[in-house]
Amino acid sequence: MASVKQKSKVSRVMHEHKEGKLTSGSGKKVKSRKQAIAIAMSESGQSRKKRGGSGSKAGNSRRKSSSSRSKSKRAS
Repeated sequence: MASVKQKSKVSRVMHEHKEGKLTSGSGKKVKSRKQAIAIAMSESGQSRKKRGGSGSKAGNSRRKSSSSRSKSKRAS
């Protein structure tokens, strides 16, 4: 559960985003709501919840490449 201080930090960052004043580390304005949430969570010291599902894209591509390697081994 988030503390009062953490909640106020997230609230302040999201308010900055709505006003268009939130900037990333490089100094560019943040336009994405998801990026604003990530910045808010990072600044307040909270971690984002992981989504359930079938896994990441990188994991899927690894599976595809390993199966193609095993096919090439069988062919030789």
